[in-house]
Amino acid sequence: MEYMSCPEAAKKWGISERRVQILCREKRIQGVSKLGYMWLIPKDAEKPIDGRVFFLPLRVRALFFVL
Repeated sequence: MEYMSCPEAAKKWGISERRVQILCREKRIQGVSKLGYMWLIPKDAEKPIDGRVFFLPLRVRALFFVL
């Protein structure tokens, strides 16, 4: 299996290197492992979904703001 580093993943996914390191530490990237101080991320790993994004239809979101 081929691996990429945090800087490579950051460039590929359009996020910061620090954010990739945090995702690795939280085990949110499937197949990630650590070798010494370096995270090894599988080349075919997909960028995890951002858990901060609120995915609800506009009508449902409007109900939350009215209450």
